[in-house]
Amino acid sequence: MSAPLSIAHTEASSGWGGQEIRILTEAAGFIGRGHRVEVWAAEGARILAEAPRFGVPAVALPIGAKRPRGARALDAALSRERIDVVNSHSSTDTWLAAVACAWRGLRRRPAPVLVRTRHVSIPVPNDAGTRWLYRRATARIVTTGDALRAQLIRDNGIDPRRIDSVPTGIDGARYVSRNRADARATLNLPPDVPLAGIVATLRSWKGHRHLVAALPQTRHRDMRLVIVGDGPQRAALEAQVDAAGIRDRVVFAGQQDDVAPWLAALDLFVLPSYANEGVPQALLQAMFAGIPCVTTAVGAIPEIARHGDTAEIVAVEDPVALARGIDAVLDDPARAAQLAANAHAFVLPRYGLDTMLDRMETVFRRALADSRSMSEGEAAR
Repeated sequence: MSAPLSIAHTEASSGWGGQEIRILTEAAGFIGRGHRVEVWAAEGARILAEAPRFGVPAVALPIGAKRPRGARALDAALSRERIDVVNSHSSTDTWLAAVACAWRGLRRRPAPVLVRTRHVSIPVPNDAGTRWLYRRATARIVTTGDALRAQLIRDNGIDPRRIDSVPTGIDGARYVSRNRADARATLNLPPDVPLAGIVATLRSWKGHRHLVAALPQTRHRDMRLVIVGDGPQRAALEAQVDAAGIRDRVVFAGQQDDVAPWLAALDLFVLPSYANEGVPQALLQAMFAGIPCVTTAVGAIPEIARHGDTAEIVAVEDPVALARGIDAVLDDPARAAQLAANAHAFVLPRYGLDTMLDRMETVFRRALADSRSMSEGEAAR
């Protein structure tokens, strides 16, 4: 049996969304398997407050900005306890962790291997510093979708052997079929009208404003829209809803710790993202829950959403096309049920939580083995 690992996840972002939920879900899963895991996050970050709910130890460090103080804090944390792997998640903490690990190496102090996880498809710069970061400072790179992996190989010249695509895993047991009427009654949602919904942090690139604009253009005039999540676009979206005169058709549910009952209440899940996506957790959750989906072909979304098979795909930033896509699904219940069944059958064996944990453990152990081989080779010379 392999020895337990000691892992520290770093996160500089103060926000809350799929990236942070994946970190805590993955950390909790590894703890459940007998590994030792902590999250080291920026002071004041939302993930620190959420970590106890997942049963994950979390420590606040000054890593919210690219400053020497943050690298020194990480170095001090690495001196206090043995860490095998640092898994970084945002640009700032990746740079700080890379500097701290390199600094320890120069002083011949024990340094962990650094694994960088990229959750979004934002292009990576190709300057000298970033090449050092991605080609030398990190032992391995993880992307949350094949499209993101291909992007790094194509645009940044990263050795394909050093990059692994490991999409977020979903605990399927949490999204087993639930009675729609019961879910609506529990959540105080209308019992007898079509409900479309989105679960996502209210960020611009998730496309909420296009979904709000599409609502009055659908043929289903009795349809309601449920927006689950919170974020920086909340005030703008509420103003848009009021300006369009559709306040009675939109429910702002806010942030929800458990989205499963909200998904169960829906007839249709919509994710009109237009940038930055890996394989979105919420889209996977909807597919695990057996909800037909309308979405776009952005980032790594096409890895799970195939037009006419597992989802209805529409053009980006196009409310008219989005309204047509919504109508196409709602107008044909048999087709909607087939899309949902196909999607569930596709994601179930490929995107489960245990699959993600198995693959991430393989990544971590491979990074450690490669590091040992390199050290032994240098010693032999």
